[in-house]
Amino acid sequence: MPTHHVYLDYAASAPLAEAARLAREGYEQAPYAGANPNSLHTMGRQAARALDSARATIAKALGGAFRPIDVAFTSGGTESNNLALLGLAEGARDRDRLRTQVILSAIEHDSVLDVAPALKARGFEVLYAKPNREGQVTPQEVERLLGRNTALVSLMCANNETGVIQPVAQVAQAAHKAGALMHTDAVQGFCRIPLELKDVDAVSIAAHKIGGPVGIGALACRQRVHMRPQSFGGGQERGLRAGTQDVCGALAFAAAVSDCTAQLAERKDKTTSLAKSLCRELLAQDTGIVASIPYDQLDWDSRLPGIVSVLVPGVDSETLVLECDQAGYEVSAASACSSGSLDASHVLLAMGVPREEALCSLRISFDERVSQETLHSFAQVLIETANRRSARKAR
Repeated sequence: MPTHHVYLDYAASAPLAEAARLAREGYEQAPYAGANPNSLHTMGRQAARALDSARATIAKALGGAFRPIDVAFTSGGTESNNLALLGLAEGARDRDRLRTQVILSAIEHDSVLDVAPALKARGFEVLYAKPNREGQVTPQEVERLLGRNTALVSLMCANNETGVIQPVAQVAQAAHKAGALMHTDAVQGFCRIPLELKDVDAVSIAAHKIGGPVGIGALACRQRVHMRPQSFGGGQERGLRAGTQDVCGALAFAAAVSDCTAQLAERKDKTTSLAKSLCRELLAQDTGIVASIPYDQLDWDSRLPGIVSVLVPGVDSETLVLECDQAGYEVSAASACSSGSLDASHVLLAMGVPREEALCSLRISFDERVSQETLHSFAQVLIETANRRSARKAR
């Protein structure tokens, strides 16, 4: 057994950044630590000011003319996505009873796709926009589905399994032309790449993907958009999300955001360079490993830095993950949120990858904190595993 393990599953949850840890410690030492930011007393007002400071930091990082008041804190990306889909769809229908259709892309995270039954139960028709073989949902595909009845379109900023960046800005323009609202799940892309959000009505983000703590996220929703709340209580977060806010988590989230955005371009370039090197090594001739998306046809600017998706034909994902784990490397099979399932990746299947190949997928994800030497060592382990398994099957 290895004496230590190397974590290469940042797309599932990134290690806590030092800036976030320090922010959390700073909160715990502050006089207002534990105070309710909705209270009128001095410490409550201090907590409220700290919360508003975090809100302002996140709004600025989002860009796209989002204001601090537009940012509602949640428990993470899943809650943000749930609230956005249900709240925006019902809000659009409240204003126009004919708006009874929701368009989702077929490659969305489960926290979006699994809302479909709830939408249908509330009287909405759900349509799915399909990706091409390169893993992108084109504006033309969404336009094909748009109509007078469309209430909402939801397309992720970048896919959590393949890393392929989606044309959110163009799709948002098409949605608005049809009178529909536009939501994007930017959980993977936020603070990793520049985002084009000026035409987006609502965007979901989460702290733990960028080195913030688990359990805190946000939904930025423009005030001009009518959203029906999905939880009820004290009227916090503009009435969109009831419950006492996690001030400590918000401050740590904001610290991680500031840390990531301080050198966004440099970090993106370094992580992309690491991904390129890993791909060249893994996808070299006779490794037994193939790409899940045609990397040779993609501009690397159209992909998230730090997500590499490959297939090892003939070796199922579970075996790959366990063998890498035994060698000391932590990776995942497709999306970690659905790793308990033995089914093939819905993303790869939607892209047209044959089922027997999709069952053999592996996702390696990291950021600039991982060294090239570490990735090289991992590549050697995976190549050896692929060749050993292939030789065993050939007997």
